[in-house]
Amino acid sequence: MAAPNLERIAASAAGKSQSRDNARDNARDRAGDLAHGGENRSYDIRIGRDGTWYYMGSPIARKPLVKLFSTVLKRVEDGSFWLITPFERGTIEVDDAPFTAVELTVKEVDGDQVLEFRNNLDDTVVAGVDNPIRVETDPDSGEPAPYVRVRDNLDALITRSVFYELVELAEERKIDGQTVLGVMSGGIFFSLGNPEAM
Repeated sequence: MAAPNLERIAASAAGKSQSRDNARDNARDRAGDLAHGGENRSYDIRIGRDGTWYYMGSPIARKPLVKLFSTVLKRVEDGSFWLITPFERGTIEVDDAPFTAVELTVKEVDGDQVLEFRNNLDDTVVAGVDNPIRVETDPDSGEPAPYVRVRDNLDALITRSVFYELVELAEERKIDGQTVLGVMSGGIFFSLGNPEAM
């Protein structure tokens, strides 16, 4: 089945008559159904590791269009990524995480340090219980790959410059007998890894 063009996908994504919250809930239900089978259409859309969206191999230059698509992006139980609208749905490829965290703002709320991230589509998220920071380490290179949860099962890859800012804010703690480097946000300590590896 041929992939529909961008305008058709955009029209479907923009055609929501319900509220954004209700649309997300309904789309989440449909995403759950997809994890157990259903129509599998490919949109020939890919999100690169730097957060750039591509259609048929070419970058999508219109940021408002990318932002629209991101509102209907879901990740289902098998790890696949889908654009799910009230009218149609299809899979897309994601090289790493669908977003990148490109800016860090440090705030104080009720006496606690709060870390707010802005992603490549200008949405913001505050690290906390529902939006944890985690760091994975490449077993071959030893390079850290830091992420912050954006929503549901969707993460933002924290860019290198922002990660360095986190390291500058970090403090050492003993956890299970091991020294780790981490940051506080909203009263929660998030480990960044072994301080010797930073």
